[in-house]
Amino acid sequence: MGALFGTDGVRGVANEYPMTAEMALNIGRATAHLFKRKGHHARIIIGKDTRISGYMLENALVSGICSMGVDAILLGPMPTPGVAFLTSSMRADAGIVISASHNPFQDNGIKIFSSDGFKLPDEKELEIEELIFSNNMHTLHPSPRELGKAYRIEGAMGRYIVFLKSSFPKEYNLEGMKVVLDCANGATYRVAPETFFELGADVITLFDKPNGENINVECGSQHPETLAEEVVKQNAAVGIAFDGDGDRLIAVDEKGNVLTGDQVIAICAKVMKKEGKLANNLVVSTVMSNIGLSAALKDLGIEQSVTRVGDRYVLEEMRAKAASIGGEESGHVIFLQHHTTGDGIITALQVMAAMTKEQKPLSEMAKIMAVFPQKLINIDVKSKPEISTVPEIVRVVEAAEKALGDKGRVLVRYSGTQNMCRVMVEGPTDEATERYCRQIADVVKAKLG
Repeated sequence: MGALFGTDGVRGVANEYPMTAEMALNIGRATAHLFKRKGHHARIIIGKDTRISGYMLENALVSGICSMGVDAILLGPMPTPGVAFLTSSMRADAGIVISASHNPFQDNGIKIFSSDGFKLPDEKELEIEELIFSNNMHTLHPSPRELGKAYRIEGAMGRYIVFLKSSFPKEYNLEGMKVVLDCANGATYRVAPETFFELGADVITLFDKPNGENINVECGSQHPETLAEEVVKQNAAVGIAFDGDGDRLIAVDEKGNVLTGDQVIAICAKVMKKEGKLANNLVVSTVMSNIGLSAALKDLGIEQSVTRVGDRYVLEEMRAKAASIGGEESGHVIFLQHHTTGDGIITALQVMAAMTKEQKPLSEMAKIMAVFPQKLINIDVKSKPEISTVPEIVRVVEAAEKALGDKGRVLVRYSGTQNMCRVMVEGPTDEATERYCRQIADVVKAKLG
């Protein structure tokens, strides 16, 4: 059986499992069947980002859902965390997002949320996969009299904006703060500018004209260069770049410096601790987090728990240890007191709230964490054997780790959504970090590329 889910709950974005209308149809069928209950008329919410393939996949999902006697509620373009919120708020049985996040427009995938707004647990994902691969869903269809209906709802964006604004302290506003937003031509292109405008900010928006094919193209959280230039040009206080589905961000300070997700976590954790809102004095991060985050948290007297890469694992650890903040270096940050999943807009609002409370520019606040030199190289691979089973890769990694000692580290892992191996090295200098990372990447390419 081939797995349909990646580590972040996205199906079909890897070249290995291209998302097709047939796959979406079957996912719709299986999801609807899973959430049907006797004596209850089930409803499933569907949102999407701005990829051109979203129209096709949306129709296929609707067909599958309705064929099983379940209603489909269509939101249109909506950030992933917006769908999570609306699923819970509207008391729907499940929520589905059609998106490949920060991937290129030709990729697409599906994320599923439970009725409580949390991503579907592993056992439920497995049930869906088993239903699909069993090839017997045609035997589960209801009679024609019991087919579901599909309809669009008005005002969904407004509901989500009210929810977003509720995460910002009522005693503050953003009046007089100039902010530049890079919406990545993705799902935040309408909701983000409106949210910051309603809070009083002077909003300048970039990349807010999606055409189905320009999502994430030289913009957004993966490419903040244009945003950084515009922040300096406009003399803005802060710049925010979202990814295609709006669940992560990259922040830019007033000097045009790009902050990492780790720096955002450190800034917010410090303020939360000061206010007595840092639950269990704990921050959850992943193995990809910069060494500088651990050093900063130690200086602040904050405990740290480290997980595997993936927001799913961060969230599981946060819930298990009752933490209020956790996230990834990539900018996917979860504020569990505000939302059930990572939300780029909420994260941006927490950063701006911290700036407002401390009355300091973002560049000053970012000094809380020294970022160790880090190099990341992505290598396209033809297969994904266990790294430990490839002797040549093991040897070059061990050599680099020995040379770096306690002044750096090496991490080699596969992407959960693409046929790609990620080589990350942190070290004491840019030169050493670059050298060891390229040495390892060259071996990975030679053996797996």
